[in-house]
Amino acid sequence: MRIVLAYSGGLRSTAAIPWLRARQRADVVAVTLDLGYGRALEAVRDRALAAGAVRAHVVDGRDGFARELVLPALRADVRTASASRDGDTSAAVSDGALQPRALGQTALGPTLLDIARIERAVAVAHACEANSPDRIRLESALHALHPATTTIAVGDEWPASRADILARARDQRLPLPGDVSDSTVVDANIWGRTMWWRQQGEAAPLGWPESAFAMTRPPTAWPAEPAELQVRFDRGTPTALNGVPMSFVDLLQSLETIAGAHGVGRSRQGSAWVEAPAATVLLMAHSALQAAIWDEEVRQFAESLSRRYAELIDRGGWFRPVREVLDASVESSQRQVTGVVALRVCRAEVTVDSVNSDP
Repeated sequence: MRIVLAYSGGLRSTAAIPWLRARQRADVVAVTLDLGYGRALEAVRDRALAAGAVRAHVVDGRDGFARELVLPALRADVRTASASRDGDTSAAVSDGALQPRALGQTALGPTLLDIARIERAVAVAHACEANSPDRIRLESALHALHPATTTIAVGDEWPASRADILARARDQRLPLPGDVSDSTVVDANIWGRTMWWRQQGEAAPLGWPESAFAMTRPPTAWPAEPAELQVRFDRGTPTALNGVPMSFVDLLQSLETIAGAHGVGRSRQGSAWVEAPAATVLLMAHSALQAAIWDEEVRQFAESLSRRYAELIDRGGWFRPVREVLDASVESSQRQVTGVVALRVCRAEVTVDSVNSDP
């Protein structure tokens, strides 16, 4: 009997491997989805095998994630916080960006089911904490795609604190990541990077050290001169940067480098910090192009559509039938969203200089 485990390489998912083997008397197949984490996943695979997994799959999901989740959400103008839509052409670091962590958790569902079919697994397991948003999104995706999926939530049967799990893992001499004792947690993909405070019952620090940030530079390292950008959209899809045609993934990576160097895209969202340089620029440019094309009635409808889309992502409803209805509305609204937006990035701000829509 085999069980497929969503494997992040962290303490909880590593400790879940011997627990599943002993409790379920099953072979464990670890599955890690690479969404552009910017870290060496070969070490994650080796850790899963050393912890007792019979196989460890590392799946490159970057292109599919960008094309099938990030791009539709961008075209729907989805944000986690309200950004300017009233004609203001400047976005500061506090503006919202797309939910990188929520989308990443959603993307994991189809991959787990695909590997489960290949491995003929009887169940899909995860080590998400009880009642966490990550768990809700993952399980919602699994059951929407395959209602008969048997899901094992390892955390429900662990009556232990993180310290207890760590102590048990060390007693079992499990291979653990080097940051296992850190107080912060990081989740990253090609659309952004989210950091939050791990310790329950303790207040998150008011200020985070600059060493904690990876996509955005600190003020002391910002370039003196602004960067000039021109983003081309065709039917709502970004297709070129500064006149150079690019794939969506390449365009994201280029914008991350340029905008991140100027500190763009760093924002605090509740107790978490998000870095999303490319998302911030693209959402600003896309919104500006739409504003130049649409009348007020269409803009109001699009805003309500965007809010509904964001709620769907946050609640794990990406694979529900209602998204097809939303996508049809987005597709219709994007038919005229074609043109070039010129922007400047400087000192953590994005400014729209001009918008030229195609007739």
